[in-house]
Amino acid sequence: MYEATPDPYCYPGTDVLINLADLRDQAALDEFEHAAALQRAEEPYPTGRLGVTHYRALHRHLFQDVYPWAGKYRTVRIAKGGSMFCYPEHIAFQMRRMFYALAQKRYLRDRPADLFARNAATFLAELNAIHPFREGNGRTQLTYLTLLAEQAGHPLDLDRLDPAAILKATIASFGGSEAGLAEEIRTILRR
Repeated sequence: MYEATPDPYCYPGTDVLINLADLRDQAALDEFEHAAALQRAEEPYPTGRLGVTHYRALHRHLFQDVYPWAGKYRTVRIAKGGSMFCYPEHIAFQMRRMFYALAQKRYLRDRPADLFARNAATFLAELNAIHPFREGNGRTQLTYLTLLAEQAGHPLDLDRLDPAAILKATIASFGGSEAGLAEEIRTILRR
């Protein structure tokens, strides 16, 4: 669970995020959120140019049935495991900066698989450090990576994805070690 104090996203006196189903039990919310996002992931994704607006639309698409703020940047400071994410007052600027840099790199097109994986790992590590949304960042990152990889000519084989390994690599990338994340991305590139 994220650490955020005070947190207007939660029901008063709880750590449960305010949600459209008005579920006040964390386990019930987790189950509902998983099912709703999974259902939306089966539908066509919003079209876009892989920019920041497209990224926000992906979050909105996945979580529109769960949270009233789906697709909107968070307004509170949050940390996880003692690691502080980007302060909310800097999110919009950092997202524009990062997606502009990605556009300048032509969205990683025309790169060999190893270079694509390294560049994508750097991008994802920065995106994770920003953590623009109150919840659903990891799933939105994976959805975006899938689209980015497809357009860059390196489609993913998500059947080979190891969620525990990618989580561990993402956490390590927060500390500056992106090699494991690059390796996990290489592992899921379709051959």
